[in-house]
Amino acid sequence: MVLGIIEGITEFLPVSSTGHMIIGSSIMGIASDDFTKTFTVVIQLGAILSVIVLYWKKFLPAKGNLAGSIDFYKKLLIAFIPAVIFGVLFKSYIDMLLENVIVVAVALLIGGIIFLMLDKWFAHAEERGNEELKSDKKAFKIGMFQVLAMVPGVSRSAATIIGGLTQGLNKKGAAEFSFFLAVPTMFGATVKDLWDFYQKGNGFQEGQIQLLIFGNIVAFIVAMLAIKTFINFLTKHGFKVFGYYRILVGSLILILHLMGVELSMF
Repeated sequence: MVLGIIEGITEFLPVSSTGHMIIGSSIMGIASDDFTKTFTVVIQLGAILSVIVLYWKKFLPAKGNLAGSIDFYKKLLIAFIPAVIFGVLFKSYIDMLLENVIVVAVALLIGGIIFLMLDKWFAHAEERGNEELKSDKKAFKIGMFQVLAMVPGVSRSAATIIGGLTQGLNKKGAAEFSFFLAVPTMFGATVKDLWDFYQKGNGFQEGQIQLLIFGNIVAFIVAMLAIKTFINFLTKHGFKVFGYYRILVGSLILILHLMGVELSMF
């Protein structure tokens, strides 16, 4: 339940859901075995379902606007391609990073410092009024930003929102495209992770299927609330709060590490 709540809150916030689940698992002393890794990926399905439910009009072909729907899915596919290529090429290296809390801490800290400057860099973003991408090339560039989030702690949401802002979207448009892009990205990651899980000769033991279902339900409910809250907060208050939060968490983890404190002791 705790990991489902963490996933639901952080998946669409620019604070790194993967990083927070690694931290949460470490604090609770959960063993980093194959099922735990699979669980933290698979419960993303609950989170992406919340996007489809909240933005169902976007994902269903609009009557009389089939061309618009095709263009929407084409841009998602184009933005998704870089993650597929890099994910396949560097899967084993990414899995290794998933076990390193210090990588998460450093990524949170650096990302937080960048976030403190974002409002100044994109001070005129809201004047653009752009909530829709205008070209396939811009969609691909946002997809390249998403690749940065393969480092745990960077945050897929943060990387794609920044990517959207650099491509002329306003804050609301960048955040929403980040939500939409999460659907194929996280679904693909889930399918790949389940495939790898079975390829290693693993199988779900008694009670584990129920855990996955429960985690997805919790992530779905919490993500529904988080998405609605985040859009309103971001357009009104900007990125600084998330920057301070990332710096605080990243610094705290590094300090504890330098003091020789193991997170699993809490």
